[in-house]
Amino acid sequence: MTTTGSSRTAPARRPHRTTAAPDSGSPAPPAPAGRAPLKGRLAVLAVTLGIFTIVTTEILPIGLLTRIGADFGVSDGTAGLMMTLPGFLAACAAPTVTVATARFDRRLMLCGLVALLALANFTAAAAPVYWLVLLSRVLVGVVIGGFWSIGVGLAERLVPAASAGRATAVIFSAVPLGSVIGVPAGTFLGDLAGWRTACAAVGGLAVGVWVLTALVLPPLPAVRATSPALLRATLRGGHTRFALLMTFLVVLAHFGAYTYVTPFLERTTHLTTAATVTLFLLVYGVAGVVGNFAGGAVVARRPRTVFGTAAALLALATLLLPVLGREPVGALALLVVWGVAYGAVPVASQTWFAKAAPGAPEAASVLFTASFQATLSLGALAGGMVVDRTSPAVVMVLGGATAVLVALVAWLHFAKRPAWPVG
Repeated sequence: MTTTGSSRTAPARRPHRTTAAPDSGSPAPPAPAGRAPLKGRLAVLAVTLGIFTIVTTEILPIGLLTRIGADFGVSDGTAGLMMTLPGFLAACAAPTVTVATARFDRRLMLCGLVALLALANFTAAAAPVYWLVLLSRVLVGVVIGGFWSIGVGLAERLVPAASAGRATAVIFSAVPLGSVIGVPAGTFLGDLAGWRTACAAVGGLAVGVWVLTALVLPPLPAVRATSPALLRATLRGGHTRFALLMTFLVVLAHFGAYTYVTPFLERTTHLTTAATVTLFLLVYGVAGVVGNFAGGAVVARRPRTVFGTAAALLALATLLLPVLGREPVGALALLVVWGVAYGAVPVASQTWFAKAAPGAPEAASVLFTASFQATLSLGALAGGMVVDRTSPAVVMVLGGATAVLVALVAWLHFAKRPAWPVG
């Protein structure tokens, strides 16, 4: 999941009690003060690499969309189902897997999910027909929903308390790094050796992550069971519902447009080589890392400013792309703005969920994952329907219009409501 940011916003870092969402009743596990520092760091690395591989797998089709579609003789919109299916399945899997496995050892769950991710990538690489590719993306969706909901809050159980914040930042850094390193590298490999080779390579990476996870993660028995009642209680909060609304709108705006950025660059900007497209996506990813850490540095103090600014910049970039993006220089400059803007979105959205339910961190993580992934899929699906009937430029305009709505709603809401309650 193209979804979170810095340690300042991790929902599992500092749970507090709140009337909006009651605590599960189980005490937090003691910090593993006696755990060897090296083994703790390796465990954090395993979780980080797991998220990196998931993010790379999830959004790799964006860079290979036209190649996969051409290979199977399907339209860009139909090829966009590779982005739609994982999101919808992840939205369902986040609460389902978390609740159904509430008493399972978290180490075994992560190992099983990474193994399933490897199977999904190998299935896509070997698929003789397009429906098998889509089946592999169903498996990816299950992995996203389960791994994210379980894995992102484990830092405090892997290292001593004094290092938990830094470890959480390392885990969340896998999200922008998946865009910066994983997707451009996969796209480049796809250009050289074919998209099937790229999928197989990511599957091989997942196997390596599985081995590392099995070797270095300690037993992690469940200590905070997330129940349906806790999820319902979390949803009753007004701030939680507003976080859901804002996440829905901004992710719809982004993925409705970004899923089809490669067709736009090829047909509107007229980039003639796959290497140039890969370079542009790499620049976008680097800008996303900058936006992620810049937003994370201030979002705890100014969540409304970060979210509103990100939405406004996203709207600016996508609305201007059909005009200024016809030339490579203009397209590249706007992709930088877009990357910085969207890089701050997951960290801002997660902060809102965490602040809305500080006493139920895993429940907040489940709701964030489910809402984010469901809207990602809806945006990709809506964009695909538009691009098949019009053009990638029209998709950009519609995404920009939705982002304008996000900025207006955020401004109107916070003009009338006080800031979040503290602690």
